[in-house]
Order: sequence, then C-alpha cells, then structure tokens
Amino acid sequence: MAQRVALLRHFIPLPFVEASHLLSSVIGFWLLILARGLFRRLDGALHLTVAVLCSAIVFSLLKGFDYEEALILLAILSSLLASRTAFYRKAALSSQPFSAAWIATIAAIVGVSIWIGVFAFKHVEYSGALWWEFAYRADAPRFLRASVTVAALALGALVYVVLRPGGPEGAPQAPGAELIRRIVAASPRSDANLALTGDKRFLMSPGGDAFVMYQVQGRSWVALGEPVGAEAASEPLLWQYREMCDRHGGWPVFYQVRPETLPLFLDLGLTPLKLGETARVDLDTFSLADSSRKDLRYADRRAGKQGLEFEIVPAAQVPGIVAQLRAVSDEWLARRAAREKRFSVGAFDEAYIGNFDCAVVRRQGLIVGFANIWRAPAGRELSVDLMRHRTSAPPGIMDFLFIRLMLAAKAENYQWFDFGMAPLSGLDRHPLAPVWHRIGAFVFSHGEHFYNFEGLRAYKEKFDPVWSPKYLAAPSGLALPRILLDIAALIAGGTRAIVGK
Repeated sequence: MAQRVALLRHFIPLPFVEASHLLSSVIGFWLLILARGLFRRLDGALHLTVAVLCSAIVFSLLKGFDYEEALILLAILSSLLASRTAFYRKAALSSQPFSAAWIATIAAIVGVSIWIGVFAFKHVEYSGALWWEFAYRADAPRFLRASVTVAALALGALVYVVLRPGGPEGAPQAPGAELIRRIVAASPRSDANLALTGDKRFLMSPGGDAFVMYQVQGRSWVALGEPVGAEAASEPLLWQYREMCDRHGGWPVFYQVRPETLPLFLDLGLTPLKLGETARVDLDTFSLADSSRKDLRYADRRAGKQGLEFEIVPAAQVPGIVAQLRAVSDEWLARRAAREKRFSVGAFDEAYIGNFDCAVVRRQGLIVGFANIWRAPAGRELSVDLMRHRTSAPPGIMDFLFIRLMLAAKAENYQWFDFGMAPLSGLDRHPLAPVWHRIGAFVFSHGEHFYNFEGLRAYKEKFDPVWSPKYLAAPSGLALPRILLDIAALIAGGTRAIVGK
C-alpha cells in the first residue's frame, strides 16, 4: 500500500486523487440505482451502466492504483457487454417505479456502508477540521465527505421517486382516421365505436386489417376489449401487443373482454377476473304486445300522454342540434356534480357526437333527452353511449327512449340491443369463491354510497336481457391492486378524480 501511495505522489496530483475517491462513492450509489433498470432489462440502463463502469475503472486506478478493483469492474463490464442482447426493453429508466422493497434495500446498503466507515475510523477523533483535510493518506476526511455526498444523493433520489409525476410510456400510433373508421364499420361489435372517442392509442396489425385500442396509465397498458377487425389477425396482434408492453416494461391489461375470447388471453399468460355482466336484449323476441312487458307498455303510453316525441336524427343533421344536446348534457352533469368519464365510455365532444345518429326525445319541440347510437350492422347489434336528459323531463323519459329505439332497431333488422355492463353483478358469494368475487359481491350489495350497482342491474333487468360475463385479463399477484387503480384513474380522468377532486 505504501508503494502505491508513493506512486500516487509521483504521478497523480492530489486534487485528482481526492476527486477520484469522491466520484467512486457517487458511482457506487448510481450502480445501486441502475441495478433496478438492469433487473428490468432496460437498454438505457445497460448503456448508462457501461459508461459508469468505464468511469469506475479509471477512478479505481486514479485513487490508488487499485488494479484488483479495476479488474473486478472490468469483468462485470465484459459480462454486461456479452449479454447486451438481453436488454431489449425501450422504457426510460426514470419511468420505472421503485417498490418499497427496492427503496429499503438501497437505503440499507447506504446505511450499512456508512456504519462500516464509522466503525473503521472510530479511533479518529472528530473535529470540524477533518472536513477540510486533504492528503494522500487522509482516508477519514474522505469518508466524511463521501458519506454526506451519497446521503444527499440518496435523499434527492427518494424525493424524486416520491414526487415525480407519472407519465405514459411510449408514443401513440396514429393510423389514418379513415382506416380506423373502415375497420369499426365492419366490426360485429357496437362498442368498437369507442375507437372514435379521440382518447385512444392504436396498435395496428401488419396487414392493416385489425387494431388494439389502448391507453397507458402508470405501468398499466390498458387495452379496451379484444382486437377490432379481422378475426384471423387477433391472436398475432395480441402477441404483438404483449411484446410491445414487455419492451416498455408495462403490464398488459385487457379491460372488458368476452368469455369466448378468454383462451387467447390465457395463452398470453394473463389471469381472468370477472368484472360484471353485460345485458343484451334479443330484439327478435322483443315486443310490447307480450304480457310480460306490460310495465314497458304502460311507460310507453304514459310518455305519449306527457307529450314526449321520439326521433332518430341522422349523423349528417346532428351538427344542427348539437347546441341543444350540449345544454342537456351540461345540465345533466351539473345535477350529478359529475365529471365526464373517459376511455370505456364516450365524453360529450362535438366531433365525437357528430359521428353517430342520435336518438332524441322532444317535448313541445325542445330536446329533453338524447342518446348517441352505436351501430354494428355486421353483428346486427345496436347500442348507445351517452344517455342524458334534463331535470325538467318527465319520469320515465329514458324508458321511453330505449323502448322506441329498440322497436326502431328491430324494424331495421337488428337482432341485439346492447345495454352495456352492470359492474360487479353476477359475482359468486359462495364462501369458497375467489376473494375478488366475495369482495365484489359485498360491494355490489352494500356499495350504494359509491354507486348504485344493484339499481343499475335492476333497471336493465326489466327489459328481460340476456346476461353474459365480462372479464379483466391482466397479470395476477401483487400487481393487480395497482392495475385496478390505474383503470379507475384512466376512466375517471386521473387519480384525484377517483375520489371526486
């Protein structure tokens, strides 16, 4: 050791030695941070680690000709370069969340290293002058300066991790609007029209005949339903989406998928979770003349006596009534102190509303209620998205709108009217049922303070629909609670919006 110090005195100026000691400690801390990115196989973390290790090798030699340490670092560097093809993910290192376990581990390593330094230099009497002592053999002062620097970096990194805003990863694809419209128009699913809301990203199939619509919230890459478009393209497109999520370090999530497509998601390694049940009315059997529908027949007659009139306004004429529709929508939102939902439903936007025919209910010529119509002729299915009415509208206005719309759809040879999903309905209450089912069933029965789950199902039930389940397909385990929160934030328009702020 004495020989190396003598060489240092002869070849390396003291400022370079002091700087190398300090920067070696800083590099050690940054390697702890970069370990998270290497664990996630991020290519950016690999490039930064290579640069840091190269610097560490130089500093090991400058601070004391420590060739043993330099050789170890060189071996690590060589291993990383030899396995560089394993680091294929493109996500930014700053976008990767640090779990409590990772933060605790880094804090423990920093804390233990400082404790070892205190123990090693306990024989050195502390004084303020130590901080400003610079010499080739002044190890205790170097330890003090390095400890404070690393502790400051650790505190700064912790503050950044806690306070940094969460932003979406990756860039949205922007296929031509006409291509999206053409695929949607040929889809047998009416909810494919959600691709026109303007808040989605798209992953197109190589052949341009199918797409996945999705959005990113936190680490959750949430796709809405199954791929839309050619059935033959679905499975390859799902794997393409799965690989894209993996490259960016995201969780692949599919929201509101149908039971007949579950095998595809099981093959992706995802776990299904029942969200609720969707109601579809068979229009071939729907008739007000049926004795079982006397309540609907009465509601229809009462609406007529109240002066309500039903009309389907073609999409081309919707711009002429959009001001009246907005007035109804604004009043409806204000009455409920509600914000527009997103992603899984449309929001009132003139460009979006203008894509569709609109079912309106008038009273004395004034529009008092409306619903925009989703059509899927290929599947003989019709549905609605926004459903809003004025406070002054007579009770039963929406019953009247749905009855007349279903009769009109039946006359146009549609078979199904999709009423949408009743969240948390149909979950099993059996003591041996999955925990999620038992929690969901309890919320369904007792969660009226947050949402009228039972009331929504009861309302749809009076139209005698066929119920079918809808599922969430997502990674299981500890990621699931975060995924559910991300979905709620995505629909509500932000995490704070979940609690109404």
